[in-house]
Amino acid sequence: MRQWAQFDRFDFLIYLLNYPAVFIANYLIFGPVYFQDRSLLIGASLIVNGGAIVLFVSLTLWMKYMRFRFGGPDQFAQRLLYSMLMYVGVMIAIILSIFWIYDRLGYPYKPETIPWILIIGFVTNVTSAGSHESIFTYNQLRASTQREYQLKQLHMQQQMDVLKQQVNPHFLFNSLNSLLTLISENPRQAEVFTEELSSVYRYVLRANEQSLTDLATELDFIHSYAHLLRTRYGTGFQLTIQVDSQFRGYLLPPLTLQLLVENAVKHNVVMKTKPLLVELQTDGLANLHIRNNIQKKKQGVVSNGVGLTNILAKYEMLNQPRPSVREEGGQFVVALPLIRG
Repeated sequence: MRQWAQFDRFDFLIYLLNYPAVFIANYLIFGPVYFQDRSLLIGASLIVNGGAIVLFVSLTLWMKYMRFRFGGPDQFAQRLLYSMLMYVGVMIAIILSIFWIYDRLGYPYKPETIPWILIIGFVTNVTSAGSHESIFTYNQLRASTQREYQLKQLHMQQQMDVLKQQVNPHFLFNSLNSLLTLISENPRQAEVFTEELSSVYRYVLRANEQSLTDLATELDFIHSYAHLLRTRYGTGFQLTIQVDSQFRGYLLPPLTLQLLVENAVKHNVVMKTKPLLVELQTDGLANLHIRNNIQKKKQGVVSNGVGLTNILAKYEMLNQPRPSVREEGGQFVVALPLIRG
């Protein structure tokens, strides 16, 4: 059975809440004779219970499908409208079918009670729909609150990791060495290098205060970060960015691109004769692909997987599709789903 079609205890509790309406309806249809005539009591009760079960199963499944199809917080009106239209239609069809069966069996029902039975059916369906929607909304709110709390906890645990792992002291040390060399050889380039280095660390410090940033801001940062790498490695490091302008306002966790570029530099040879080619490219499905050619260092680099683990954890806590990681055609590729702002 599909996951969205699974029944839970709340479904049966709501059914039991409305169950007395079955006997109330039959009493209105037949009057006191309903309880006086044993054969009528048993036969009519079986028929109306059968209709109630069909109604319960079909409408509960429809309601669950509506949650699956229109599950967003801003789709409440659509979900409720389509649910009620189906509820009313199925309810009328089943009630009229029950009266048809009573007529065929010669039961002494009162035709004038049909409108009242329809009203009872409408009230019970509104009660069921309201109860289901209240439970669904409460569960959504609880899940959202829990995700928010877990995300805050994750940020607190990772604040120090961001500084130590994402733009680590080793990188700072190399950058300062490059800066010392530039000061004597090319003062103007040293000034530009200092400005870019300042931009990188200023962004890192600010990134700890937010869970998402727009792609345009992240790209501005990665330009500064790439400048530092090009200053150090020259033509050994090459970055290509092909991002459709329509996605520049989309969101992603801050420092995600820096982590992936740093991983590429860490694990691969970066030389003028064997340049590391890193490419950032969007597709039509709002995914950002980060690719680099694989040219692993002869002496393996110890990796604890902190970078990718942090990225995957953040996407999970944000309740977003999981990024994909793969190797294909001699390239290491990470596909990041961009988040609509």
